[in-house]
Amino acid sequence: MKVLFITSSRIGDAVLSTGLLRYIEQRYPDARVTVVCGPLVVSLFEGYPLLERLIPLKKEKRNMHWAKLWRQVVGTRWDMVVDLRNSAVSRLIMAKERYIFGGCAAKAAHKVRQNAAVMKLGHQVPGPKLWFTDVQKEKARGLIPEGGRVLGVGPTANWIGKTWPAERFIEIVNFMIGPGGVMEGARVAVFGAPGEEEDALKVLESVPVERRIDCIAKGSPGEAAAAIARCDFYLGNDSGLMHCAAAALVQTLGLFGPSYDLIYRPWGGHTDFVRTPESFDQLIDFEGYDPASLDHTLMGSLSVEDVKAKIVEMFKKRRAA
Repeated sequence: MKVLFITSSRIGDAVLSTGLLRYIEQRYPDARVTVVCGPLVVSLFEGYPLLERLIPLKKEKRNMHWAKLWRQVVGTRWDMVVDLRNSAVSRLIMAKERYIFGGCAAKAAHKVRQNAAVMKLGHQVPGPKLWFTDVQKEKARGLIPEGGRVLGVGPTANWIGKTWPAERFIEIVNFMIGPGGVMEGARVAVFGAPGEEEDALKVLESVPVERRIDCIAKGSPGEAAAAIARCDFYLGNDSGLMHCAAAALVQTLGLFGPSYDLIYRPWGGHTDFVRTPESFDQLIDFEGYDPASLDHTLMGSLSVEDVKAKIVEMFKKRRAA
């Protein structure tokens, strides 16, 4: 069975789409899958067991990237096409079954549920999953060697508006790993993408030298996700790395402000989120708002006390379980 799977160029959406790959793996274990995705997220799919081919889709002017993709896939008789990009390509090739995102009745639901609705899975909603290559696992072991519990922290995001202040992350880290904390004495691994080093380094440098683990801009998204999978708890802004943590089954707390938690909160019973008192729409409702030129966080109303309370609640639930 030959499957064409067209997914996102963004880390978060790419990770959330892996629930469908998980379903395909379970339902069609002998399938051969071609994954089409943005170049940034290729490493997230390299370990998929049914992978036959990876096609990086780099955006070009006048949508020429879609024409190039069509030329690469039109000669194959596909048994199934799953297109989460709603592209013309999936309509212009031979396929027995087509599942195309667009006009989804569940589009106000969580992204994982939206994806499940694309394939008409009904109440069966497969959660995201990551598969790591041996190379990625080895890189992760080098970054985070054995040696006790690890708190993963993602204090950055791809947009300043949804970045909680670094000094508040520092306060929370001290609360968690300090005397009497829920992760007393734990090591701290700080993550951040290239270009986000400044705030990430502030948090890293606040950790005692013997307990700090530098995972800032240290590899591909797949390698970063493999390292996050070695953590015992992950605290971070709404970002792709937060979704990596949840998909790797790490207990995850996401911090939300100017983004839609209904759609993008971390997925799974091992996760939770806390958000600003204001909604996304309320936070951006001010004169002169321009996401491209915004130069300050919109997360200021999320208090340290609220985050502490949620962490304590999560650890109580874990102990009870």
